[in-house]
Amino acid sequence: MNKNKITQALLLAAGISVAAGAAQAANIPEGVKLADKQEIVRGNGTEVASIDPHKTQGVPESHVIRDLLEGLVNQDGEGNTIPGVAERWETEDNKTFTFYLREDAKWSNGDPVTAHDFVYSFKRAVDPLTASPYSWYMEYTKMVNAKDIVAGDKDKETLGVKALDDRTLVVELETSVPYFVMMMGHTTVKPVHQATVEKFGDQWTKPENFVGNGAYVVDQWVVNERLVLKRSETYWDNDNTTLEKVTFLPIENQVTEMNRFLAGEIDYTNELPLEHFKRLQKEYPESVSVTGNLCTYYYIFNTKKAPFDDVRVRKAISYAIDRDIVADAIMGQGQKPAYFLTPEITAGFNPEMPAYGQMSQAERNAEAARLLEEAGFGKGNPLKFNLLYNTSENHKKVAVALGSMWKRTLGLDVTLENQEWKTYLTSKDSGDFEVARAGWCGDYNEASSFLTLMKSNNTTGGVHYDSKAYDAIIEQAMQSTSEEERQKYYLQAEQLMADDMPIAPIYQYVKSRLLSTQVGGFPVNNPEEKIYSKDLYIIAQ
Repeated sequence: MNKNKITQALLLAAGISVAAGAAQAANIPEGVKLADKQEIVRGNGTEVASIDPHKTQGVPESHVIRDLLEGLVNQDGEGNTIPGVAERWETEDNKTFTFYLREDAKWSNGDPVTAHDFVYSFKRAVDPLTASPYSWYMEYTKMVNAKDIVAGDKDKETLGVKALDDRTLVVELETSVPYFVMMMGHTTVKPVHQATVEKFGDQWTKPENFVGNGAYVVDQWVVNERLVLKRSETYWDNDNTTLEKVTFLPIENQVTEMNRFLAGEIDYTNELPLEHFKRLQKEYPESVSVTGNLCTYYYIFNTKKAPFDDVRVRKAISYAIDRDIVADAIMGQGQKPAYFLTPEITAGFNPEMPAYGQMSQAERNAEAARLLEEAGFGKGNPLKFNLLYNTSENHKKVAVALGSMWKRTLGLDVTLENQEWKTYLTSKDSGDFEVARAGWCGDYNEASSFLTLMKSNNTTGGVHYDSKAYDAIIEQAMQSTSEEERQKYYLQAEQLMADDMPIAPIYQYVKSRLLSTQVGGFPVNNPEEKIYSKDLYIIAQ
């Protein structure tokens, strides 16, 4: 096998030192003629909450930050881990990792990117004063003292990270984590420029203040209209970057986004309107892109609010969802019904179908009615609740359909409540909901990226579940050095969720969008959909 094609993270899992080759040229096939104007416009679904990597938690934000800030590692078009600021790395035991930073990495103001920048940034991410919504991710890297620092029990200066010199970063973990390097591709572990953050505080992300180390910098930002990035002349691989400008449009309505694409105003959309999918496939087959996606769509129950503190109620609501109808008729783009949280395409994951997933829908409906009656609800006392979702026509279609299913099969009275993205995140994380739409995309391609979501200290998901038994299973999995043993714990975790039903899994994603045939280099085979604009280019018509 060609050594260059082996995922470096997999080599690390075997304890092998990995060295990177020379910087790779942009992947522009021979004979492709580039357009004179190298600019791209993309739909991003919603207005971003922030572009500070330590203040964000959503996919829309990560799309932008990936262009603005570069971490230790990146991904290629196949989802393999490749060098970023770190040109190579090594470990002997998967507990101590040494990263060697490239000499030519620079911030957009000309300062060199150093190991000290990563030390500062990692400490900032775990610092309770930062209040990062993703600080829990740092715990799951197993960096020494990360958990205690996040909890406020230890000082951030005790974090297991140090700079031996400007170009050598050492990270020490409490336990062996063979997929640790994969985790270093996430938004939360991207660096920020210390002097800029300390000078401007929360205003450092404004275009006039912004300093980044990615292929692009912020040029213009008109809230709820557009976010424009321009090429960074100081980026170490600028010679192999083709696009001059990238514009993100926060369009929440998929029909509007589709119309702007068809009018030639957008090069690729964030999503497709469900009701137009088949027509678009027929009329614009060359522009409809459907790819696998490492994500699961689900509804989450607030188990700390009655009556959702009753597992019978949670199971009844979940069982009465006809997932085949949702996946095939409502979505209809290749989505798969979901009965567990971790998607089947997750590397190394071999799920076991829970008992309720083996029932027919008629059997599930009957069991749902029985459970609901046993919990004290019925015709004389119908269950009423609010269903929260973030503003999106596609989310609304699913919510309306499920509300109808529940009304027809169980007599439930469901009130739909939509909120814009920032407000929705606040409501969901703080527990100001009864049932809420949610989705999760893997931060790295391993089952723990999904299953740690439901630990009780995870404000994104688990705090509303708060199961000590579940926490114990995940802790055992995280401490295991055996891949086979970890998979056993992962299956136990999924089984416990099926028994407790803190969430109702609905479908496993595919990513469907309109993609211009002029866009080259698009990573259609990357299961995490990590798109780097530096790898894209516009082909001449």
